[in-house]
Amino acid sequence: MVAFEQVSKRFAAGRSSNEVVALDNVDLVVPRGSVTGIIGRSGAGKSTLIRLVNGLERPTAGRVLVDGVDVAGLGEKDLRSVRRAIGMVFQHFNLLSSRTAFDNIALPLEIAGVDRQAIEKRVTPLLELVGLSDKRDRYPSELSGGQKQRVGIARALATEPKLLLSDEATSALDPETTRSILDLLRKINKELGLTVLLITHEMEVVKTIADHVAVIDGGRIVESGPTFDVFTGHTHATTRALLGGLAGMRLPEFLTKRMSSEPHDGSRTILRVIFKGENATEPMLARLGSDLGIEVNILAGAVDEIAGRPFGMLVVSLRADAAKIAEARQFLAEHGLASEVVGYVA
Repeated sequence: MVAFEQVSKRFAAGRSSNEVVALDNVDLVVPRGSVTGIIGRSGAGKSTLIRLVNGLERPTAGRVLVDGVDVAGLGEKDLRSVRRAIGMVFQHFNLLSSRTAFDNIALPLEIAGVDRQAIEKRVTPLLELVGLSDKRDRYPSELSGGQKQRVGIARALATEPKLLLSDEATSALDPETTRSILDLLRKINKELGLTVLLITHEMEVVKTIADHVAVIDGGRIVESGPTFDVFTGHTHATTRALLGGLAGMRLPEFLTKRMSSEPHDGSRTILRVIFKGENATEPMLARLGSDLGIEVNILAGAVDEIAGRPFGMLVVSLRADAAKIAEARQFLAEHGLASEVVGYVA
């Protein structure tokens, strides 16, 4: 649905002759019908990337294709036509305070010149879709944050777009409301076959809803692919740092304070073990003790779900020499479990 082909974007840096590189030679494909997440720290280039999709910014170099059309090459008239096929959901809702929920949703249809009867037929089922049929005549000041965002989502769907862009749509919401909005976006994706491209700095959002993910850092895509594969087989330092914010993925502080990078006499090896898919619930650590005679102590961990598939991480300490540790890791690998030595503790 969207393809970035060697896209770069530079901005002038104030009055100086220097330039700020917002995006640098980005190649990325957003599969049709997918929910694709773009994740990165503040200033990484996420917002610039999404603004290129609907033509709010033009690339300095490269092409941005939306449903096969090069957005950057369009004149203003053709760009308006493309924008009608792209819905946009904002972090701070951007509702007009003087208009009811119904009229906020109707706004893009009014701008497009749709008659009132047709607007009624379009907006009423949208209110039902987002669960706000009883709020149609309420003003934004009378709605909660989650309800405002639902109005924003319905408004984005009013012109029957093929693509929905979400710009930090849940950042201003509490965790429970965030979950309900993500459930709604997934429902829209499934029922309407709508491609969703969302940007966020929250790994929890990507973990919950995205089929595919791209990690952006310093204007470059440093890692991308199916969400489960990126989360469980990440190699880039930025991805590891972002994953550290997920519950169960970080090392406990009591451990990091005592841990050293080199072994010494009597130290225990700290091993991070990754459980993927069906192996996430298998008692493999117990078998290290029964089959190999290695003493295992569980220090931290969790079993969770990423993109609908089970995933677990356990941090364990092993009392064994280097040869036995190598044997243990080989045993785990033979049973489909990844592991890495993260340090040593006395």
